[in-house]
Order: sequence, then C-alpha cells, then structure tokens
Amino acid sequence: MSYLNYVIAAYAVFVLVLGWDYLATRLQIRRELRGARLRAARGAARPAKNAANELSR
Repeated sequence: MSYLNYVIAAYAVFVLVLGWDYLATRLQIRRELRGARLRAARGAARPAKNAANELSR
C-alpha cells in the first residue's frame, strides 16, 4: 500500500493554506494602508478650527 497520494494531498493542502495566508495578509496590509492614507488626507483637508482658539487664550 502506497501513501503517495496522501502525501501529495497533504503537501497540496499545505501549499494552499500557506498561499492563502500570504495573500490574506497582503490584502489586509493594503486595506489598512489605504485607510491610513484616507484618514491623513481627510485630516489635512480639514481646517484647523481649534488653532485660533488655542492662540487666543
């Protein structure tokens, strides 16, 4: 009895899980970086309304 088919299947599952883990991590990093860029752009576009209040104290 040969276990070759089981070994091939185990390696195939391992490669699929490893690939999915890599891809999911890359997508999450891209999503987080995009969100950070959007937040920074919104913060830069927003007028600083508290700056005048701080200076007048």
